[in-house]
Amino acid sequence: MSGDVEILLRGPSAFSVARKAMDEMEEHKVWPTALNFELWTYFVGAPDSPLGREIARIMGEGEAFTDSVAEELSSAFLPKSRLGDQIRNAGDALSKELASVSEAIKKAQISSDRYGDTLADAAGKLGDDASPAALRATVQSLSAATRKISEENRALERRLMESTDEVNKLREHLEQVRRDATTDGLTNLSNRKAFDEELTRVCAQAEARGEALTLAVLDIDHFKNFNDTWGHQTGDQVLRFVASVIGRKGAPPRFTARYGGEEFAMIFPGEEAAKAFRALEEIRAEISSRTLKRRSTNDDLGIVTVSAGLAQHKAGETPSSLLERADSALYASKRNGRNRTTDAAQAAAAA
Repeated sequence: MSGDVEILLRGPSAFSVARKAMDEMEEHKVWPTALNFELWTYFVGAPDSPLGREIARIMGEGEAFTDSVAEELSSAFLPKSRLGDQIRNAGDALSKELASVSEAIKKAQISSDRYGDTLADAAGKLGDDASPAALRATVQSLSAATRKISEENRALERRLMESTDEVNKLREHLEQVRRDATTDGLTNLSNRKAFDEELTRVCAQAEARGEALTLAVLDIDHFKNFNDTWGHQTGDQVLRFVASVIGRKGAPPRFTARYGGEEFAMIFPGEEAAKAFRALEEIRAEISSRTLKRRSTNDDLGIVTVSAGLAQHKAGETPSSLLERADSALYASKRNGRNRTTDAAQAAAAA
């Protein structure tokens, strides 16, 4: 998808596509931010792409195109292509840098070989019958060759140091790109892509080591009603507040992510369900203890609550099965009145 749109935006129809994107955004009352413009350009340029179909669905259902929606779409559909481009660019730069260093080393090897030849030639001339003039000439030749090889060695050292600095910069750049591609822009928690990868990794690790592992899913109660009452911008404020509490309680080695919309996920490596349950109760209690105020008007927003469900990994269990059990426990919390935490094992025993 991205390649076709990039080609389109470098052709004769580029300006008409850009104008159409702006017209569509204005018609649907979408603010022309840089991210929104990028998303809608792809929507106009490739309406049958996954991103195009998702935007069409959102507009068809009358959903508001908020910053959080834009961030979710960006996280789901744009980072891969951007990440790929950035990695390719960094790879090209690294290849050029390594080629340059290889050439410098090759030249240094040639210089070293020549210096060896000079030494061998000098050894042949320093016989017992060498005249003082011949000895002086040989010593001068050796002295000049030694100075030259020393200068070339110092130049190679400088080049290698510069190359090391450049490679370190490339590594830092790629690390930043990786973080951007796996971070939810609204909450600064990990995104769904990063969560899926981490869950697969820790499940395999728990299986291999025989260690405990617990997964939890949390959801903000009545979030749609809250959005309908106060608006999506205030809804984003609530999402960031809840994420800040979850992120604080879920600091490494725990792993926290915005799973999607108003839903969050937490991974507890090496922790039994009972310990994870206590952490979730602390999160739930802290969130519900605050009375939030609307930033723009200082209106009292009331109390926000969350429901949670957790499941402890079983031997041989797949990541999708573990997630399904945690999700079922979350919906048990919803059915039983919300603002509570449910353990999947206890819920199954009570059924």
